[in-house]
Amino acid sequence: MSDFTFSVPVLLQILDLFGTMAFAVTGALKAIEHKMDIVGVVILACSTGLAGGIIRDIILDRIPPKILIDPFYLIVAVSTGLLVFFLYRFFKENVNLFLKFDAIGLGVFSILGASIAYETLGLSFIAMTLAGVSTAIGGGILRDVFVREIPLVFVKELYASASFLGIIIFYSMLYYNVNYYLSMLICIIIITSFRLLAMKYNWNLPRTRTNKN
Repeated sequence: MSDFTFSVPVLLQILDLFGTMAFAVTGALKAIEHKMDIVGVVILACSTGLAGGIIRDIILDRIPPKILIDPFYLIVAVSTGLLVFFLYRFFKENVNLFLKFDAIGLGVFSILGASIAYETLGLSFIAMTLAGVSTAIGGGILRDVFVREIPLVFVKELYASASFLGIIIFYSMLYYNVNYYLSMLICIIIITSFRLLAMKYNWNLPRTRTNKN
């Protein structure tokens, strides 16, 4: 049991860094699509990969934010931005693969954000939801705002709702005393799977129909 308890946090740390990389890829690709130079690409990669965690830490009064204490996150984001810039053709040809990475990042960031709120404030549904969803979508919203686009989470497929659903399940599992780390892993898988299915089958939330003249 001790080996399991030790190995899972290490796995989650790896997934956290992977999620940072995945989100940074989407930011860098967006920057290149909008013809930004190398500085713009790196800045948008870092904003997308790191902003959600910064917003979460500010909400939970975890000052200074984690990325200022552990520079490895910034190193991962900057390195990812540079790789995408110099290997853009490869990344563009495999964009569907990196959308899958984005789905994994969504699951990881949602549950890690909720878990940090749980460890900080206890079993608070509002705190866990706010921290989890902010971590998951904060970077993507900032990315789209920087390039003057309506944020993806407001118009395309199930994104924030997938995060919200997974956090509800995570909260419920903790409420009924399911193993903490097992709950995290299960809910990361649920959010990631739900997001992948939404992309595959183009699931969207209802919208108001407007008449065009």
